[in-house]
Amino acid sequence: MSNPNSVSLADSHSWLSFTAPDEDGDDRTFLVDLTFFESNYTCIFGAGCQGIEEEPQPEAGHGCCVHGAHFVDKDDLKNVKKYVAELTSEHWQFKDVGDKKGWWKVEKDDDTGEDVVMTRKYQGACIFNNRPEFAGGPGCALHIKAVAEGVNPLEYKPEVCWQVPIRREDEVQPDGSIVTKIGQWDRAHWSEGGHDFHWWCLEAPEAFVGKEPVYRGFHGELTRMMGEVAYSQLVDYLDSRRDAGVVSLPHPTLRKR
Repeated sequence: MSNPNSVSLADSHSWLSFTAPDEDGDDRTFLVDLTFFESNYTCIFGAGCQGIEEEPQPEAGHGCCVHGAHFVDKDDLKNVKKYVAELTSEHWQFKDVGDKKGWWKVEKDDDTGEDVVMTRKYQGACIFNNRPEFAGGPGCALHIKAVAEGVNPLEYKPEVCWQVPIRREDEVQPDGSIVTKIGQWDRAHWSEGGHDFHWWCLEAPEAFVGKEPVYRGFHGELTRMMGEVAYSQLVDYLDSRRDAGVVSLPHPTLRKR
């Protein structure tokens, strides 16, 4: 008989809590997922990504762009509108469709019943998702445009698009202070639909092939989420751990191989 008080460590992560100034200069507690940050996960879009449909579709080149992107607020939408206006057919396969039918729409959220603004779907994926045969390059048109301009793609893309697979949650404490938790984006964070994914990259060993750890490889995203001071403190600490030969807790995906 199994022990009712036993704890399974198969999916365990180690976490780091520290206090640092946020973007406004106010002290904030950050809680970060060391197991994920010290892993060598990397996005493998176009290099083995199976997509998030109920069946594998690596040849479609959709990745996690199947359902369209929800905008977090008006500023998010306003920012993307600015850069969409600069897109040409050189970088955006479906520009003519977007110009004629519109590239964003309002839908009811299945969970909350509230109106949400999101990018339009076209032919089975986000309207900005260029297909593999497109001469301008497969993948997000906004991402491609940003790279061509020598700009970090997070400047052009909807927030949810540049954040995934990193997730930030701000939790207000009883005393009014804020704890910012930053870790990986799991299936459960997509609500019920996440459990229908045939494949999710954070559960795929083939995605843990980056040349540097997550905290270095995703420096732009983490700086934006944490602020420069907090991110710099995190990097200094994690670099010191590596220099000292501290052995990181392997990511659960790699422990299960």
